[in-house]
Amino acid sequence: MFNNPSKIMFFGILMMGTMISISANSWLGAWMGLEINLLAFIPLMSDDKLMSTEASLKYFLTQALASSTLLFAMILYLLNSHKMNSNYFMEMMIFSSLLLKSGSAPFHFWFPNVMEGLSWLNALILMTWQKIAPLMLISYIIFKPLIITSIIMSSLIGALGGLNQTSLRKLMAYSSINHLGWMLAAMYNSNTLWMVYFMMYSFLTFAMIFMFNMFKTSHMNQLFSLFFHSKSLKFFLFFNLLSLGGLPPFLGFFPKWMVIQSLTMNNQLFLLTFMVLMTLITLYFYMRVSYSAFMLNYHENNWSTFTFYKSNYMLIFMICSYISSFGLFLISCLYFLY
Repeated sequence: MFNNPSKIMFFGILMMGTMISISANSWLGAWMGLEINLLAFIPLMSDDKLMSTEASLKYFLTQALASSTLLFAMILYLLNSHKMNSNYFMEMMIFSSLLLKSGSAPFHFWFPNVMEGLSWLNALILMTWQKIAPLMLISYIIFKPLIITSIIMSSLIGALGGLNQTSLRKLMAYSSINHLGWMLAAMYNSNTLWMVYFMMYSFLTFAMIFMFNMFKTSHMNQLFSLFFHSKSLKFFLFFNLLSLGGLPPFLGFFPKWMVIQSLTMNNQLFLLTFMVLMTLITLYFYMRVSYSAFMLNYHENNWSTFTFYKSNYMLIFMICSYISSFGLFLISCLYFLY
């Protein structure tokens, strides 16, 4: 991607569109930023593969529907701003269109299918950068009945949707939907908390997708028989996967821990209990994959015959893995020291 000048240009425009949206002081400016972002991402998605063309078309149609709904709701909101009764309906329309743009349930239907047709780098952009502008705009106009519905449905669909998946892209997509539920719950109580959660989620997603992209893996069975040369790499890969799921010894548990504390302090115990139960389901299928990879008797060398790729990319992955695996321990030590 970064050897192609046109792709670099579109990537710059994509970042500019997001910046325009989050810094806009009117809904029209925010809509314009979202449109620039969308029109810059379409050329980045399109490769020579048939699947990427199909994915870019699905993405364009869905985002165009969300944008037109947002624009329609904004115009109605401006026309009827003097009528108090109509504001409830307009806010619901604006909020729904932003949920559709971010891929939150119940408007998630396009997200796994689009993910399936993308390269790993484009999938990373879709799961992280493309969520910044919609989530930031959602935080400006929190519509309480719909945000609670979205939190519950995102947690539920993200957990159940990943149960029978063999495609790693769809697994990451459903994991992203589940994390969106947690981000919306964090946003419901605090504006800064969801940003911390989003940064942690983006880091862990980057670590996972970096590894998948390096070894060109797309399906579960490739993970099991991939690391003949090194058990260490396999351990770090699945440590990252469990960290992304939010297993307590790892860094991925830290943002969930903060959200749990926030929901407890605000006495939202039903919502908290439901979200934790759904996260247990996601951890179940991550643990099932990890257990299968470690226990099944594939041909592997001993720890003593550990070989390593001579690559700067591998060094980046190992640094990310160490932070993901031992980050929570280091944060806890620093907290007790100071």
